[in-house]
Amino acid sequence: MHSSATDVTPPARSGLSGLVGNTPLLRVSEPLAPAGRGFWAKLEGFNPGGIKDRPGLHMVERARARGELKPGARIIESTSGTLGLGLALAGMVHGHPVTLVTDPGLESSMTRLLTAYGAQVNVVSEPHPTGGWQQARRDRVTQLLAQHPGSWCPDQYNNPDNTTAYTPLALELATELHHIDVLVCSVGTGGHSAGVSRVLRQLYPELKLVGVDTVGSTIFGQPARTRLMRGLGSSIYPRNVAYEQFSEVHWVAPGEAVWTCRQLAASHYAAGGWSVGAVALVAGWLARTLPEDTRIAAVFPDGPQRYLGTVYDDDYCAAHGLLDSPPAAEPETIGRLDEKEVIRWTRCASVVDPLTLRASEVPA
Repeated sequence: MHSSATDVTPPARSGLSGLVGNTPLLRVSEPLAPAGRGFWAKLEGFNPGGIKDRPGLHMVERARARGELKPGARIIESTSGTLGLGLALAGMVHGHPVTLVTDPGLESSMTRLLTAYGAQVNVVSEPHPTGGWQQARRDRVTQLLAQHPGSWCPDQYNNPDNTTAYTPLALELATELHHIDVLVCSVGTGGHSAGVSRVLRQLYPELKLVGVDTVGSTIFGQPARTRLMRGLGSSIYPRNVAYEQFSEVHWVAPGEAVWTCRQLAASHYAAGGWSVGAVALVAGWLARTLPEDTRIAAVFPDGPQRYLGTVYDDDYCAAHGLLDSPPAAEPETIGRLDEKEVIRWTRCASVVDPLTLRASEVPA
């Protein structure tokens, strides 16, 4: 007896939100690390929109459960791209219109994609005099929230749900690798580095967390500068950054990230954006310098699609001086986060909240 098509029970992951998670792991070795050494890369670009599909869905679901986000209410948030995709997905799953505030640096391909997914894209035209584009976007969000009664902002920079969204990612890593000594994460809002490391440290108390930032970012106490790289770094101090969790931080320059992205693509058929290149550079160095049996996991937040006109475009890279030379074999080392302004790959093994650094300079 043949069952009809209507009798078939669909698989559990057939819904839209089932597309998120259980991303693949890839062993990365030569040329970033010598043969027999390497690191494990968690390829979050295999989520439909990248790593931030996880917090996009989770923050919306938690806000709905608490009654903060009413049925059909508008979601309004600032984004440099990836969280926008996650919120567009969450809006589609749960029936919310979505407005995303961005700036002229957002790739036109990303604007078109967000619009195709049903989001309204609102672009600020001028940076804030001290807080840069990020603060200008947040100010616009405040204006839009006032214009749309009942609307809700996830506030990704400070929302603890942005951190707890990464518990499944941590458990996926633990299940697949069984033990992890070092976790390497890029840092933007601070969500995934905090969320993944807190869970893994309960399982592996000796875990070391290595943060990867961009030159020109204030997150770890450096002065704010115009930043070419998107998706990591900040011109504000996000409160989701778990400073006390970091063993060390590395700053990477755009040309160094581009070189590593291209090496990775050519050798491992794995590619991504600025964050992926920066994280792979640091993870490769750790794999070369730490004991051979050290188990290193690195989170690759996205894939290459939105970077075809930047990281993987020779004309763009040449115009910005990003193809001049490969990175140094070793990072420069500084003893204190604000010891000097860094302009190339640099590391610091003394990580504190930069707001406490500044407070300590104020005379009593």
